Amino acid sequence: MQKGMHTDTERCVRAVQSKDARFDGWFFTAVLTTGIYCRPSCPVVPPKAENMVFHPSAAACQQAGFRACKRCRPDTSPGSPEWNQRADAVARAMRLIADGVVDREGVPGLAARLGYSTRQVERQLLAELGAGPLALARAQRAQTARLLIETTDLPMAQIAFAAGFSSVRTFNDTVREVYALAPGELRTRAPKNAPRTTPGVLSLRLPFRAPLNPDNLFGHLAATAVPGVEEWRDGAYRRTLRLPYGHGVVALTPHPDHIACRLTLGDPRDLTVAISRCRRLLDLDADPVAVDEQLRADPVLAPLVDKAPGRRVPRTVDAAEFAVRAVLGQQVSTAAARTHAARLVTAHGTPVDDPEGGLTHLFPSPGALAELDPETLAMPRTRRTTFTTLVRRLADGNLHLGADSDWPETRALLLALPGFGPWTADVIAMRALGDPDAFLPTDLGIRRAARELGLPSTPAALTARAAAWRPWRAYAVQYLWATDSHPINFLPV
Repeated sequence: MQKGMHTDTERCVRAVQSKDARFDGWFFTAVLTTGIYCRPSCPVVPPKAENMVFHPSAAACQQAGFRACKRCRPDTSPGSPEWNQRADAVARAMRLIADGVVDREGVPGLAARLGYSTRQVERQLLAELGAGPLALARAQRAQTARLLIETTDLPMAQIAFAAGFSSVRTFNDTVREVYALAPGELRTRAPKNAPRTTPGVLSLRLPFRAPLNPDNLFGHLAATAVPGVEEWRDGAYRRTLRLPYGHGVVALTPHPDHIACRLTLGDPRDLTVAISRCRRLLDLDADPVAVDEQLRADPVLAPLVDKAPGRRVPRTVDAAEFAVRAVLGQQVSTAAARTHAARLVTAHGTPVDDPEGGLTHLFPSPGALAELDPETLAMPRTRRTTFTTLVRRLADGNLHLGADSDWPETRALLLALPGFGPWTADVIAMRALGDPDAFLPTDLGIRRAARELGLPSTPAALTARAAAWRPWRAYAVQYLWATDSHPINFLPV
């Protein structure tokens, strides 16, 4: 699968005719005779090839006048893997749009974050996705609106503003145009098994491309969970969320064909952002078939991939938080890192209410941490300097970590900080910035796995050997880590 797949008509037709779910989110099929658009795996009888045209996004289909299919619900496809495996301006723009930046700051705000003019951003998005930033954000608002309509009892006016619409009239017009149904009709026709919720709680299903191995994904999150901020309970990973309009609590439970997501939000306007961040946390938009195919070509990795295919990279909902935790974890055990983080949470975190109990705080913001007395930190003086420099740079904006970060540029900025070596910079690149090719050749677990598998164990030699794994070295790290008996590799019981 490759960039611009929608231009390969023959390949797209084959995918539609075989109802191949692996291609969902890579492109969308618009049917000329019916005026609807579908995901490739739509269960209806495929249209004739001459009646199909292909678009790179749902927004492009809507711009061309097509309505969403009521059977396959293409707006609920997993996101395109393109935006999580690239670091160019278009990919960074798509990650920011998913994070709600256009709704909060407009197209000028999006362009400013990317360092381009609004005209340049619009031109690049239109060229690659067939739709500009406003149309892409509008498609996302429509999807959020449908989710709220079908799974909550909120009044339509509240849904309109929670989904990001500026008026109820615009909300009504958009829903009718995209789904060919009025909002009230969508609620009436909602699937009988659609999860209904208690007030203030939203239950939904997060789709992904199969296979997905939950062991290391949830195992890592549970084993490193910071008390008060995160926990594993009743088969679910739970944590607090710092969001643009307030805070939230999420519970994520793995199932064979989806991730169950239960959200409690202080402000419903944070729904889109919360979903986007949970998807990034669990790496749900990855293309595991492409990743595993590349890694399986190496005879050393092939048995590891065949044993447990579909490993994801456990990421984060807050890049700044993860960077702080990476520094706390330098040269100490997982348990010690959790202890350091828990002390900071108790002393400087923001208290929150958890309806289910167990979670007590948001992780401290960089601003709050920048004000603490370094002498209160139970760590060596050199690491205190590393910690205080990092939080000060994050707090004053001289270092920005987020969905829009340029991976090579940000890695260079991190390496320039005192106490930042390759391991700290690369683990932040891998888990906080989402670089799928970040590699950890100096990591003790990786070097131990390399020795046991007969791979070179020195960082330079292992890096040279790992060139064949590019651009998926972060996923190779997960397979190598999984050779160890550490709790991060096992789904908690």
